[in-house]
Amino acid sequence: MVITTRPICCAQNVPPAATKKRFEMSSYKQPCLHCNSFIERDSRFCPVCGNPNPFTFNCPACLKEIHKKQLICSGCGRHLYIACPICGKQTFVQEKCEQCGAGLMVKCQNRRCEVMQFFENTKCTACGKKIKK
Repeated sequence: MVITTRPICCAQNVPPAATKKRFEMSSYKQPCLHCNSFIERDSRFCPVCGNPNPFTFNCPACLKEIHKKQLICSGCGRHLYIACPICGKQTFVQEKCEQCGAGLMVKCQNRRCEVMQFFENTKCTACGKKIKK
């Protein structure tokens, strides 16, 4: 009795390339909440806009996950709707104003950190250094 070792796909008369292609196509993409680009579901950052949290919004003060329907952060009590410093209209705390599109982020002055921070933050959420206004 001769036993041959053939891949399962060959035993079923399915070429190996077709099997491989079938597994590659099974991934689904989700839109980034910040730029609406479709990216892989397991991405840790958006390759288009560079946001480190492409599928969630985080409180700019305590970094707890928040939603647009919330009025205040359940982690620190911060108000999540503020007046835009450029247009003065109410907007959700995120990277850009929902009304005028102005940027609401500033770079940490620490040269080793330089992480983007919300303009109202008094200290950097990454390194803890005080942010000068």
